[in-house]
Formats: sequence, structure tokens, C-alpha cells
Amino acid sequence: MLASTAYAAIDEESQFVLNTFSFLIWGALVMWMCAGFAMLESGSVRTKNASAICLKNIGLYSVAGLTYYLIGYNLMYTDVGSWIGSVTFLYGPSADELALLSGDETAKASVIKQNYATMSDWFFQMVFVATAASVVSGALAERVKLWSFLTFTTLLTAIVYPIVGAWTWGGGWLNQMGFQDFAGSTIVHSTGGWAALAGIMVVGPRAGKFRSNGSVKVTPPSNVPLVTLGVLILWFGWLGFNGGSQLALGSVSDAVAMSNVLVNTNLAAASGVVTALLISRPPVRAR
Repeated sequence: MLASTAYAAIDEESQFVLNTFSFLIWGALVMWMCAGFAMLESGSVRTKNASAICLKNIGLYSVAGLTYYLIGYNLMYTDVGSWIGSVTFLYGPSADELALLSGDETAKASVIKQNYATMSDWFFQMVFVATAASVVSGALAERVKLWSFLTFTTLLTAIVYPIVGAWTWGGGWLNQMGFQDFAGSTIVHSTGGWAALAGIMVVGPRAGKFRSNGSVKVTPPSNVPLVTLGVLILWFGWLGFNGGSQLALGSVSDAVAMSNVLVNTNLAAASGVVTALLISRPPVRAR
């Protein structure tokens, strides 16, 4: 019989590196969801509107990145009271991190105590903001012009989303009442959904959606392969969205929990597909 092997506990610096790497790699995976939304939406609309949809998705990601850097993150996480955080501009590395980058090795211990690099957390949170805006993009497809949508996105990502986030992940009043949201089902998806509903109520239905007698005019997807590609990219991206929400990869328990999250996410997606196939008639039958 082989003797049992004793493994040394992971040191704090390795925990810092693994946690930071987790934020960055999962954040990059969530960023890839922007491509999934673009493919899904552009393939679902009429061909003449596909290019506008693609431009909107690139634009919203750019706007979200800038606004969340300028004011959104501080409003959501810095000095949060019960309702909002600090109304200050710009966010950056901690003083200890800047000192370390300047060659001051004495700052290393303080940086390691943070458990992760400051800007890695910002990056991971930023891609969540962009996802909330992408929910609105899909709902308002073929309904609004580019600059109107980007203006709406600016308000959503700079003010609305950060305030909702401050109530919860930022430690505000909802968090103080015991509210929990592991991966943004409310903060990201409900906020995006409510914003989309508000936009729909203002702008109304798509042009040509209803006939003169009030009946719905069905408009099939213009490019089914693009829709399929978008769905698969989003499926892939959601593994990072939910898995990264463990927010750490510096211990055995974190690794086990993250593995379970990825498996559950995949099972949920697969179950949804199979359920839809069972209860709905496929649009195209094999011959």
C-alpha cells in the first residue's frame, strides 16, 4: 500500500496569483459573450438591420468599459452607504500596487494581503455591466437608432446598474437585509430586463411587427447559422460568467465549488434545450 502523501498548504502569494488569474481569464470569457450576443441578434433580425446590430454591440461594450471606469465602479463599490457609493471619477490600482510597480518590494506584502489585483476585479465586474447592456440591446433590436441606444447605455452603465449593484454586492441596504445574488441573476439580468422593458414601453413595437388587423406578422431569423453560433458562444461564455462568480481560486474548496458551478451551468443549459425540443415542434423536419 502506498503511503499517504502530505500536501503543503498553498502560500498567500500563490493564492493572490490564482485569484487574480481567475478574475482575468473568466472575465475574458465573459467578454466573449459580447460576440455571442452580436451573432444571436444579427441573425435574428432582418438582413438590412444586421450591420446596425453588430455596431450597437461593439458600441455598447466600449461605452460600458469607459463609463464603468470613469464613475460606475466607484459608485458601486467605493465607500458605499445604504444606497450609493462614492461619486468620484476614475478608478485605478491601489497605492501599494503602484509602489510595487515602481520597484518598492516592501509593498509586496501589503499587495498580497489584498488577495487579488485591484484591477482584475474591476475587469471582471466591467464585463458584467456590458452583459446587462447586451440584454437591452437584444430587446430593442430594430426599434431604436444607434446614438439613442448608446445614450441609453451610458445612463444604464454609469448610473443605474452601479446603484443597483451598490445595494447588493456593494454592501448596501439589500445586502444588509440578507439578500444574496451569486452570479447576477438579479443585479445583471433583472436590471437589464427592467431597463429593456422600460425602453420597449417607450418606443413601442418594431415597425411592421403587426398587420393592419392587429395580428402578428412573423419575421423568421434572417440567418439561422449565425443564431446557432451566437447560442453556442453564449453557452460557452456563461461558464465563465457563473464559474468566475466564485470570486476565488486560491483554495481546494474554491476549486471544488467552481467545478460544481460549471457542471450545474452546463446541466441547466442542456436541460433547457432538451425540454424545449420535447415541448415544441421543430421548425424544420428531417426528410
